[in-house]
Amino acid sequence: MTKGRLEAFTDGVIAILITIMVLEFRAPEGDSWDALRPLLPVVLTYLLSFAFLGIYWNNHHHMLYAAERINGKIMLANLHLLFWLSLMPFVTGWMGHNHFAPVPTALYGIVQLLSAISYTILQTLLVAEQGPHSRLARAMGSDTKGKLSMLLWALGIGMAFVNQWVSDALYVTVALMWLVPDRRIERAIR
Repeated sequence: MTKGRLEAFTDGVIAILITIMVLEFRAPEGDSWDALRPLLPVVLTYLLSFAFLGIYWNNHHHMLYAAERINGKIMLANLHLLFWLSLMPFVTGWMGHNHFAPVPTALYGIVQLLSAISYTILQTLLVAEQGPHSRLARAMGSDTKGKLSMLLWALGIGMAFVNQWVSDALYVTVALMWLVPDRRIERAIR
């Protein structure tokens, strides 16, 4: 498989996941603005998950653009990532429909943490395949933002049982960290 096919497959899966998440919305009973109020937790959780899927899609695209070749291990690592991402519609719906209750909030964080770990595994295998002096290796550097994200996910999982609003704030912090464009790969390619 070429890296283009791997990227196209991942693009398709992420598009399907976003579609599944939006299909979780149900039309409210009633015809006033107040009828939308009970949907607010579902909409907020959807927005957060949409942002994360978009971040993964964008970073995955950039990472594969900088790679010159892939191998079987990389293909399996990509499937591993897609497995965890495929659980996002479930945990998104569960957390939103239960108004950020502790267990759904913790499971949301667990799926996000495992997605981040699987992305790191994929990144590590891609860098190893390209070589230690490749432009991808230079671009990835020490990946401080990735490590900090995993720490925040872990803290958010624990905080879900203490104060789920703090947990949710940690999750939003991770999203905001990654919404700031990561220009490492673009700089390395230039």
